[in-house]
Amino acid sequence: MKIRLGYDITITHPQYTPMLLMLNIHYSRASHIIIPDHLITTPAVHVTQYRDSFGNWCSRLVAPPGPIRFQTDALIFDPGTLDRYEPDAIQHDVSELPDECMQFLLGSRYCETDKLMDVAWANFNSAPLGWGRVQAICDFVHNHITFGYNYARSSRTAFEGYQERVGVCRDFAHLAVTLCRAMNIPARYCTGYLGDIGVPRDPAPMDFSAWFEVYLGNHWHTFDARHNRRRTARVLIARGRDAADIAISTHFGPSILNNFTVFTDEVFD
Repeated sequence: MKIRLGYDITITHPQYTPMLLMLNIHYSRASHIIIPDHLITTPAVHVTQYRDSFGNWCSRLVAPPGPIRFQTDALIFDPGTLDRYEPDAIQHDVSELPDECMQFLLGSRYCETDKLMDVAWANFNSAPLGWGRVQAICDFVHNHITFGYNYARSSRTAFEGYQERVGVCRDFAHLAVTLCRAMNIPARYCTGYLGDIGVPRDPAPMDFSAWFEVYLGNHWHTFDARHNRRRTARVLIARGRDAADIAISTHFGPSILNNFTVFTDEVFD
């Protein structure tokens, strides 16, 4: 299938403000891109780009005073397959994990493994190792947190999400990531496009989505505690330890969000 995707975001700054954006499709999907997702700014400003320590593509710029608009309109091929399902994928002993996995066992800004260690072991110690344990964590998080855009709060941590029992997709992902790490399963936070393709359309405005990946059976596998079902047409933007590593935009000064539109639609020839 072909997917048209992009965004239209306007932000106002009272002064010249350095910005860091993470809006480009992940390099792992580069061979699928038909029309590139070039970052277009209005007014036009100088943009430089680099790869961070996780391999994500980052854009740097200085926004002038007043409103600045960020847009892209891209086209990508997607095989239309559901998230991989491997129920026999094993959980590795920590001593056998690749070095690259070790940072995804540790606590991070939004994932306080120390505060949720007892919760994790009390609820999942008897769950089967590997895939079954991760699925048990997804089931728990899916039922524990109530989703609602009005519950969004950028400062909410996994522990606070566990206590408050409300949140948006990032809160589901943070809690699931933290519980997996507490059970010695490497887990990393992901963000990207996930439109209503292959499922009933959600009447709520489209947004970027958050999910997570775990390392089982020598591979990274996709899980989604918010939807708690296999989905198709995910388009990854970035991976990191948690949302602090892969914020869509970072402003080194005051700012006001004026408009935020995201679209992801299947294109029929």
